[in-house]
Amino acid sequence: MALMGALHRQLGWLVVLLAVITISTGFVKLLSELQEREGRARRLVDSNIIGVFIWGPGGRIIDANEAFLSIVGYGRDDLVSSRLRWKELTPAEWGDADDRHAAALKAIGTAQPYEKELFHKNGNRVPVLVGAANFEKRGDEGVAFVIDLTDRKRAEAAVRESELRYREAQMELAHANRIATTGHLSASIAHEISQPIAAVIASSKAASRWLDRQPPNLEEVRQSLGDIEKSGTRAGKVIDRIRALVKKAPPQKDRLEVNEVVLEVVGLTRNEMAKNCILVRTQLAEILPAIRGDRVQLQQVVLNLVINAVDAMSGMSEGVRELLISTAKTDLEGVLVAVRDSGPGLAPEGLERLFEAFYTTKPGGLGMGLSICRSIIEAHQGRLWASANVPRGAVFQFTVPASPDTGS
Repeated sequence: MALMGALHRQLGWLVVLLAVITISTGFVKLLSELQEREGRARRLVDSNIIGVFIWGPGGRIIDANEAFLSIVGYGRDDLVSSRLRWKELTPAEWGDADDRHAAALKAIGTAQPYEKELFHKNGNRVPVLVGAANFEKRGDEGVAFVIDLTDRKRAEAAVRESELRYREAQMELAHANRIATTGHLSASIAHEISQPIAAVIASSKAASRWLDRQPPNLEEVRQSLGDIEKSGTRAGKVIDRIRALVKKAPPQKDRLEVNEVVLEVVGLTRNEMAKNCILVRTQLAEILPAIRGDRVQLQQVVLNLVINAVDAMSGMSEGVRELLISTAKTDLEGVLVAVRDSGPGLAPEGLERLFEAFYTTKPGGLGMGLSICRSIIEAHQGRLWASANVPRGAVFQFTVPASPDTGS
């Protein structure tokens, strides 16, 4: 029995020893894993790929890597002397954003990355992206990751500047195109203006004659004065249309009726078409949704398409010269405008290049008109394209979406 008791005691010590060894081995393994994790974290911090800092109570920055210190322009001496505090590095206007993310930190332990600014030591501001997380069970301590966005912001500003210059160049080209087109129509425009002016002169002479009567025929005078007013108004409208086309002004987004745009261009080019023996027909839908856009720019598109059609048909020695301008409602509640001519048509090999800048089939042409037209229509969220007309000629069509604030 004594022997058995001694054996039990020896086995008990052996079990305890084995347990201690097992626990020690596990502890050593756990410690090794923790050290490995800490080493990986330290390598990430020391790699200085992004800025990293640790804060403590009161927002004091306890530790930081060189990348963060470089972002804010401070040295390690400033860090050691406890001069750096998170809130003091933040401009006042970012306080609300910081408070919102601090509330998220308190609630869930992390703050999603957000953009803000930090003060540099030299007083400048640095745009940064910041994300943060609390240490477990220590709400007043945590780690933050900071990425300097200076280069990205500069690139974005350069892109915006480039886009602005591109838009300005487009506006200049569009204006030059309108001037050139108006110059092309100078004879027709002069005729369009001279007609109401001649009517004004004739009516004024008639009024003078009626006044010379004994007794004066005041009713005829009133009628002549009414004719003068109508003719003067007509001349004024022609001049206003021309002024709008040649004026350089920023694009507008007005509510427009596309039929009005088409009819204004038809009125402006009526004499040009008569001079070239072209029969003009319009086929305008009675009920169309209003669109939102720039009246002058859309007039420029229709005017370019009409002038191109006139030029195409003016060289014909035989056949009927006919131009049909039509409007219709699209399936997507937008507006379709089509300009069909009976000219020689489009060469299949050049169809894809029609809207390229500087591509032209006209002797002495610049090849910018259709390119500018497509840019204008695309800026109105529409589409411009060309195809063959049946039985002969070409058809140019464009769509513009309906104004969001209008019904059908």
